[in-house]
Amino acid sequence: MSSVVHLANNYIYIASFTLFLIGFSILLLNSNLIKKIIGMNIMDTSVFLLFISQGYIKGRKAPILEGGGSVNPAEYVNPVPSALILTGIVVAVSVTAFLLALTVKLYNLYGTVDMDEIIEIRRSVDGNS
Repeated sequence: MSSVVHLANNYIYIASFTLFLIGFSILLLNSNLIKKIIGMNIMDTSVFLLFISQGYIKGRKAPILEGGGSVNPAEYVNPVPSALILTGIVVAVSVTAFLLALTVKLYNLYGTVDMDEIIEIRRSVDGNS
C-alpha cells in the first residue's frame, strides 16, 4: 500500500517522465519531419511541466505586493522558475517555427517530408554525379 501512496504523491514526476518518453520515442521512431517536430515539442512540454511543478509550494502565494502587503519572503513562491519557463517557451516556439520553415524548404526542394525518402533522393543524386 505504501508504494501506491508513494506513486500517487509523485504523479508529476511520472507524468513528466511519461511525456518525455512519448516525445523521445516519436522523435526516434518516425521518419516524418513534422512528427519529429511534434515529438520534440512534447519533450519540451514535459520539461516545462516538471520545472513549473517544482517551483510551486503549497500554501504560498504569488509574489505580488498590493498596498502595504507583507514583505516576508516565506509567504511567497519563488518567481524565478516561472520566469525561466516563460523564456523556455519563447525559445521552444522560435525553434519550432525555424524547424517548420526548414521543413517547408525541404518539401519544396525534394517534394516530401519523409527523412528516409530525402536520404534516398540525395544518395541517387550524389551517385549519378
